[in-house]
Amino acid sequence: MRFRCFANKTRAELERFIRMHFRPLAGILFLLVLHILPLPAQDYAQFNVFLDQNFASADQTVELFGGLSGHPDQVARLRGSQIALATTEYLAQRPLGFEDLEQSLEAAKYNQSQGDDPFRIGEARSNVGAIKELLVALRQRNFGQKVVSTVEQLFPPNARVTTRIPVYFVAFGHQNIDAYVQRIIWRGDTPQFVGEGQGEVTIVVNLSKAVGYGRELDERFIWLMSVVAHEVFHAAFGAYKDTSPVWRQYYAMRHTNLDRLFDLAHNEGIAYYLTLIQRTRGRLVMDWPDRVRTAFADFNRNSEELLSPRTSPNRIADLIRTANTSEYWQNYGAITGMIIARQIDNTFGRAALSETIANGPIDFFLKYIEVMKQQTDYPQLSPTLVQYIQQRR
Repeated sequence: MRFRCFANKTRAELERFIRMHFRPLAGILFLLVLHILPLPAQDYAQFNVFLDQNFASADQTVELFGGLSGHPDQVARLRGSQIALATTEYLAQRPLGFEDLEQSLEAAKYNQSQGDDPFRIGEARSNVGAIKELLVALRQRNFGQKVVSTVEQLFPPNARVTTRIPVYFVAFGHQNIDAYVQRIIWRGDTPQFVGEGQGEVTIVVNLSKAVGYGRELDERFIWLMSVVAHEVFHAAFGAYKDTSPVWRQYYAMRHTNLDRLFDLAHNEGIAYYLTLIQRTRGRLVMDWPDRVRTAFADFNRNSEELLSPRTSPNRIADLIRTANTSEYWQNYGAITGMIIARQIDNTFGRAALSETIANGPIDFFLKYIEVMKQQTDYPQLSPTLVQYIQQRR
């Protein structure tokens, strides 16, 4: 599972955070320039990624919030709604079913209390006007192609990627998630989440979180582009892996629990770095260095725990899950991977980072070991991890 997670902030806190850390006007102008100016010549003729955008759940949920039309049971049965339900159940670590979602939607239609509101439907209903405005912009501004053009620049030239990616837009979901990727096999209209190499890579975007990205529509649209680009990277990377002999051989090998964490850190790390490039042009700002050191310390400690034969299966599952499904700075696997991707790019260039997409996680970490030798003041992987990585080359 791949998730894009953010700290659980109030809307006012999020707006202050955005303006303090990311200077959104500059970020917006930077992204607009990326789509106006010609890019350096690269051959991406074989990068054929298409987004099949499905707005049914978001559209019908917005109508339902108005209280004049829509049927809660019909909205709950839509495929986008079903994926949002299943993911919320997984992240909330509690049983949630069709009836729970239907009751929450019915309460929203008649403006009744939501109780503990695991789907954050009350929050979404209070922002229905902004959600509706964003839905109109997504349809009118060639959203999908702009996202794909951004993502392809991270892949090796001549990378063979041909895929159509379903993108479901919804207007409710877990409090920490604004967009996420799943591999899905459908049983009728019920999703079953499956592992690498199986099912259909699918993206879900929660627009009720997107309205908190800024005060103006343009700001929200650009920020949402960066969020969805993050997820499209995951989906395109998954499609690339499915046809790559290197990756098929990699997944056919016997892997340790630590290899699972390395795979996550590689995949999430590059996606997080793509977001960092879009929002701050790759700069680390304010208190990030201290937070990064904490993430590396957690990564080293948890990695060594994953290597221990005494670690229980439940503990292993928790270590893998929390590497990227916690609040932003607690996503120790993703944050560590983001810094590794950034330092490879800054030290050896974009081609070296793209090579790791072709060659796999061990190449990603081996390149960072070379960075550590050149830049001893950068966050360090522990000697135990360095030895493990070098043995896996």
